[in-house]
Amino acid sequence: MATHWTLGCDAADPHALAAFWAEALGYVAEPGYDDPDGASIVDPEGRGPAIGFLRVPEGKTAKNRMHIDLRVAGEPPWEMAERELLIRAKVIDLVEQGAAAVREELYDDHLGHVVMLDPEGNEFCVA
Repeated sequence: MATHWTLGCDAADPHALAAFWAEALGYVAEPGYDDPDGASIVDPEGRGPAIGFLRVPEGKTAKNRMHIDLRVAGEPPWEMAERELLIRAKVIDLVEQGAAAVREELYDDHLGHVVMLDPEGNEFCVA
Protein backbone atom coordinates (compact mmCIF):
# COMPACT_ATOMS: atom_id res chain seq x y z
CA MET A 1 0.00 0.00 0.00
CA ALA A 2 1.38 3.41 -0.97
CA THR A 3 2.07 6.04 1.67
CA HIS A 4 0.08 9.26 1.49
CA TRP A 5 2.35 12.26 1.15
CA THR A 6 2.36 16.04 0.81
CA LEU A 7 4.68 18.14 -1.30
CA GLY A 8 6.07 21.00 0.78
CA CYS A 9 7.15 24.22 -0.96
CA ASP A 10 8.82 27.43 0.19
CA ALA A 11 7.31 30.68 -1.05
CA ALA A 12 7.60 34.44 -0.74
CA ASP A 13 3.81 34.72 -1.11
CA PRO A 14 2.31 31.34 -0.23
CA HIS A 15 -1.29 32.28 -0.99
CA ALA A 16 -0.51 33.67 -4.45
CA LEU A 17 1.65 30.68 -5.33
CA ALA A 18 -0.99 28.26 -4.02
CA ALA A 19 -3.62 30.00 -6.16
CA PHE A 20 -1.40 29.65 -9.24
CA TRP A 21 -0.79 25.94 -8.66
CA ALA A 22 -4.43 25.26 -7.78
CA GLU A 23 -5.41 26.69 -11.16
CA ALA A 24 -2.61 24.83 -12.98
CA LEU A 25 -3.49 21.46 -11.42
CA GLY A 26 -7.26 21.73 -10.97
CA TYR A 27 -6.79 21.69 -7.18
CA VAL A 28 -8.70 23.61 -4.50
CA ALA A 29 -7.73 25.28 -1.24
CA GLU A 30 -7.57 22.74 1.57
CA PRO A 31 -10.76 23.08 3.61
CA GLY A 32 -10.13 24.34 7.13
CA TYR A 33 -6.53 25.36 6.51
CA ASP A 34 -6.18 29.02 7.53
CA ASP A 35 -2.67 30.38 8.08
CA PRO A 36 -1.44 33.83 6.99
CA ASP A 37 2.07 32.42 6.45
CA GLY A 38 1.00 29.24 4.70
CA ALA A 39 -1.43 27.79 2.20
CA SER A 40 -2.37 24.26 1.23
CA ILE A 41 -4.12 22.91 -1.84
CA VAL A 42 -5.64 19.48 -2.42
CA ASP A 43 -6.98 17.36 -5.24
CA PRO A 44 -10.78 17.76 -4.99
CA GLU A 45 -11.13 14.07 -5.93
CA GLY A 46 -8.72 13.02 -3.18
CA ARG A 47 -6.36 11.13 -5.49
CA GLY A 48 -3.30 13.40 -5.78
CA PRO A 49 -1.07 14.58 -2.95
CA ALA A 50 -1.67 17.77 -1.04
CA ILE A 51 0.74 20.64 -1.72
CA GLY A 52 1.70 23.01 1.07
CA PHE A 53 3.31 26.44 0.68
CA LEU A 54 5.10 28.08 3.60
CA ARG A 55 6.42 31.64 3.73
CA VAL A 56 10.21 31.89 3.94
CA PRO A 57 12.32 35.05 4.09
CA GLU A 58 14.92 34.05 1.51
CA GLY A 59 14.33 34.07 -2.23
CA LYS A 60 14.98 31.30 -4.72
CA THR A 61 18.67 31.28 -5.66
CA ALA A 62 19.33 28.12 -7.70
CA LYS A 63 17.75 25.56 -9.99
CA ASN A 64 15.14 23.29 -8.41
CA ARG A 65 16.38 19.83 -7.45
CA MET A 66 12.84 18.49 -7.99
CA HIS A 67 9.99 19.90 -10.02
CA ILE A 68 6.46 19.19 -11.12
CA ASP A 69 5.72 17.94 -14.63
CA LEU A 70 2.20 18.62 -15.85
CA ARG A 71 1.18 15.77 -18.14
CA VAL A 72 -1.68 17.42 -19.99
CA ALA A 73 -1.59 14.95 -22.87
CA GLY A 74 -2.27 11.95 -20.63
CA GLU A 75 -0.56 8.61 -21.08
CA PRO A 76 0.84 7.20 -24.34
CA PRO A 77 0.27 6.21 -27.01
CA TRP A 78 -0.29 9.73 -28.36
CA GLU A 79 -1.37 11.31 -31.58
CA MET A 80 1.54 13.75 -31.68
CA ALA A 81 -0.22 16.68 -33.40
CA GLU A 82 -3.07 16.52 -30.87
CA ARG A 83 -0.59 16.21 -27.98
CA GLU A 84 1.25 19.32 -29.15
CA LEU A 85 -2.01 21.30 -29.29
CA LEU A 86 -2.84 20.27 -25.70
CA ILE A 87 0.63 21.26 -24.47
CA ARG A 88 0.56 24.63 -26.24
CA ALA A 89 -2.95 25.42 -24.94
CA LYS A 90 -1.87 24.71 -21.35
CA VAL A 91 1.27 26.85 -21.77
CA ILE A 92 -0.85 29.79 -22.96
CA ASP A 93 -3.20 29.36 -19.98
CA LEU A 94 -0.31 29.22 -17.52
CA VAL A 95 1.37 32.31 -19.00
CA GLU A 96 -1.93 34.16 -18.55
CA GLN A 97 -1.82 33.05 -14.87
CA GLY A 98 1.67 34.50 -14.34
CA ALA A 99 4.07 31.75 -15.49
CA ALA A 100 6.83 32.25 -18.06
CA ALA A 101 7.75 29.89 -20.89
CA VAL A 102 11.52 29.31 -21.01
CA ARG A 103 12.14 26.86 -23.85
CA GLU A 104 10.70 23.99 -25.85
CA GLU A 105 12.32 20.56 -25.90
CA LEU A 106 11.85 18.38 -28.97
CA TYR A 107 11.96 14.58 -29.15
CA ASP A 108 12.20 12.96 -32.59
CA ASP A 109 11.11 16.22 -34.24
CA HIS A 110 8.00 16.47 -32.04
CA LEU A 111 7.31 18.75 -29.10
CA GLY A 112 8.34 16.80 -26.00
CA HIS A 113 7.75 19.40 -23.32
CA VAL A 114 7.93 23.10 -22.51
CA VAL A 115 10.11 24.27 -19.62
CA MET A 116 8.40 27.02 -17.63
CA LEU A 117 8.81 29.14 -14.51
CA ASP A 118 5.99 29.64 -12.00
CA PRO A 119 5.35 33.18 -10.66
CA GLU A 120 8.20 32.81 -8.12
CA GLY A 121 10.70 31.42 -10.63
CA ASN A 122 10.40 27.70 -9.83
CA GLU A 123 11.01 25.48 -12.85
CA PHE A 124 8.40 23.02 -14.07
CA CYS A 125 7.53 21.32 -17.35
CA VAL A 126 4.37 20.91 -19.39
CA ALA A 127 4.25 17.69 -21.39
